[in-house]
Amino acid sequence: MGEPSFLNSSDNSLILRSSIAEVSTKRIALTPLPELSDSWRMTSEPNPSRRHFFKLAGTCALACTATSRSTSRAVEPTVRTGKPSLKLSLAAYSFREEFKAGKMDMPKFIDYCVAHGLAGTELTSYYFPPDADDAYYIGLKRHAFLKGIAVSGTAVGNNFAFLEGPELDRQIRDVKAWIDRAAVLGAPHIRVFAGASKGIDPAEAVKSCIAGLEECCDYAGKKGIFLGLENHGGLVAEADNMLSILKAVKSPWLGVNLDTGNFHTDDPYGDLGKIAPWAVNVQVKVEMRPRGASENSPADLNRLVKILRDVNYQGFVVLEYEAREDPMAAIPRHLESLRAAIK
Repeated sequence: MGEPSFLNSSDNSLILRSSIAEVSTKRIALTPLPELSDSWRMTSEPNPSRRHFFKLAGTCALACTATSRSTSRAVEPTVRTGKPSLKLSLAAYSFREEFKAGKMDMPKFIDYCVAHGLAGTELTSYYFPPDADDAYYIGLKRHAFLKGIAVSGTAVGNNFAFLEGPELDRQIRDVKAWIDRAAVLGAPHIRVFAGASKGIDPAEAVKSCIAGLEECCDYAGKKGIFLGLENHGGLVAEADNMLSILKAVKSPWLGVNLDTGNFHTDDPYGDLGKIAPWAVNVQVKVEMRPRGASENSPADLNRLVKILRDVNYQGFVVLEYEAREDPMAAIPRHLESLRAAIK
């Protein structure tokens, strides 16, 4: 097949200049490229060769990519058009004891979700076989697809609240490894933690957390996967602290994994409302415990659903069961209650 007609032009430099001008109009500050202009002027050809053109254009593109990443905007609330859309899913963590005892595995859990008419299935990473390879994850992806159910996401355990060094590097490396697995599995979302500072200045822990999130989001974005920061104690035990971290991270691939049972504040519902505009995944607990309460109390599912509708949430609502009652008996009942609240 012949080459594109624009490469046969006698003025390829016009195309390159136009590309740079287009970037400039988008207010992206480019790094000066003296080697680019020098190379262009010093070529002995009257009109630069196609190979030379591609080399120069590629150099420009790399510069634009690197610079646009450094000037990308902080995480903002998701703007959604249309009506709220809440799709029901279930977290494998709900059957943690059954997984530990060998009574449940991932294919069985997927089948359980299908049998209860769910739109999604959340495959918590803790319960994958330790020696699982790509063939295993591809098999799960196939199994779910043939059953007509979506893998709504997965969840990993991590702590970014370490000073720069080997331990923080290991945490980042582990999250990236799970991003690779999620990509094979077909999971569009991964729940991550900020972590809790252990004997270090909280301000330094926050800096490390932001750096870790940005690096992992950059990696996840290349695979089309969202990271959802969960309001899970530690650095994000309070809504305002969590919002400060969210607004500091510069990535379009970070959102909130809104866990309805994790704010133990004076006003848990109000605090959930503060972070709800950033939600990219929701995990619903059937119990809540405000500050000062001696024990858990039943969650107001209708109120939780209203919080999501008020911000026009569109995505999965995942039941993550943690109460004391036997999950085999309790989960079907709570799924029906949540389904009724959504309707």
